[in-house]
Amino acid sequence: MAINEHLTEFARHRVTDWKAIEGIANPLGTMYRLRVSYEEGEEGVCWADKFNQFLADPKADQVIGLVIGDWGLWDGMQDSTKVVKALVEAADRLPNLKALFLGDVISEECEISWLEQGDISGLFRAYPQLEQFCVRGTNKLSFGQLQHQHLKSLTIQSGGLGLSVIKEILAAQLPNLDHLELWLGEENYGGDATVNDLQPLLSGNLFPKLTYLGLRDSEIADDIAKAVANAPVLSRLKVLDLSLGTLSDEGAQALLDSSLIPNLQKLDIHFHFCSEAVVEKFAHLGIAVDTSEPQKEHIYGNESWRYVAVSE
Repeated sequence: MAINEHLTEFARHRVTDWKAIEGIANPLGTMYRLRVSYEEGEEGVCWADKFNQFLADPKADQVIGLVIGDWGLWDGMQDSTKVVKALVEAADRLPNLKALFLGDVISEECEISWLEQGDISGLFRAYPQLEQFCVRGTNKLSFGQLQHQHLKSLTIQSGGLGLSVIKEILAAQLPNLDHLELWLGEENYGGDATVNDLQPLLSGNLFPKLTYLGLRDSEIADDIAKAVANAPVLSRLKVLDLSLGTLSDEGAQALLDSSLIPNLQKLDIHFHFCSEAVVEKFAHLGIAVDTSEPQKEHIYGNESWRYVAVSE
């Protein structure tokens, strides 16, 4: 499955495309998307010009959230280096920015596995009040030595999240992080982390305020489920999200057998490969469980194949 729809909501706010003619209508209640469509590109519009027009709006300094879409991928501007540089340089003109999504790009613009980022560490130094950050695409992505006092939510969307990025996150100093969401993907697209690599996170020794943990879109979902079922981190989580991956009855049973899972407020396993009989058991846990979007294994001769929701 590819990502075919633009983000419509982020950080509990609606997202709307910013247009120079309309300007900024509601800087405190709306997230503004800055993207260049193919049609605009054909007319000679470039992302940098659009961003400068945005900054010239008299209400720009009140904006609390930005969603960065296609920055010119159709024109060969593959990575986000120039976009990140522009955002860093504009920090003093966006003093109230608290939410940023870098890469609201859908498959018809660029497949997630092709989307290239770069070193984004400067964003966190430039925006010390940032509370919510999401990035889509992890080719060349680097957070560097991430330290941030106010960041509460961090989401990394990928069809294959590399171990180098995971190590940077696990080494990060984020004392107020409440929401961590990693789309692990599959090995064919760069997802080379193992359950052992995630153990520092599962130990519960990282991120003291964490209440939501998402280990999503993973081809090793069963292994993760078995590892997390009795992991110390569960003792302080409210939400465990293992959705979009290849979870089967094997991993699901480990969750059902756990003495810690019933202490959650919500378990999310939607888009899964569990049988109806096992799915029915989740109704007896006494917590909210999302078991929607059941999938069927693909059968090829004597072999069966399960797939993650987002890979290419």
